[in-house]
Amino acid sequence: MLRRAAIIAIFALALAASAGAEQKLQVAPLPRDGHVLVSFKLGEVFTEELQAAVHSGLTVSFVYKVDLMRGSAVWFDRTIASAVVTATVRFDNLTRRYHVTRTLDGRIERAETSEREDVVREWLTADFDRLPLFPNVKLETNGEYYVRVRAHTTPRDATFLWPWNGHDVMTLAKFTFIQ
Repeated sequence: MLRRAAIIAIFALALAASAGAEQKLQVAPLPRDGHVLVSFKLGEVFTEELQAAVHSGLTVSFVYKVDLMRGSAVWFDRTIASAVVTATVRFDNLTRRYHVTRTLDGRIERAETSEREDVVREWLTADFDRLPLFPNVKLETNGEYYVRVRAHTTPRDATFLWPWNGHDVMTLAKFTFIQ
């Protein structure tokens, strides 16, 4: 009985920890005209260590892996399409300017320079609105799908060696495709 209570307590703590992590990342899929547009936003993640890394001139990247998936009752969920969005910042100490770049699957989509840190934070974590990440995917009418977004920063802190990425933040949002 005590063992069962301990297992339930561990499960409840793990569930609470994952719920807290999901609140940091928000995702909203928008099915339109046979395509899925994806919006997402990462909560306040700028720690003092991250700010210090940026201001040291180190290139810091926020990597978002976005998967369009379809659930399965019998087997594992099926990944229909994936995309990787990377937002990178490098601070130039001589000019006191931030150089920011956004790539989609390795292709540069946008690049800008700014002197304002709040603009850079928005660029790295919140300026992802209605991205057409899956343009060539055909969806079934009345099909149940979901979009999963996983985010992490690079360089990563390698203090612990775990069999999974403990620094990733993940969330998902379900939708029904109606045409």
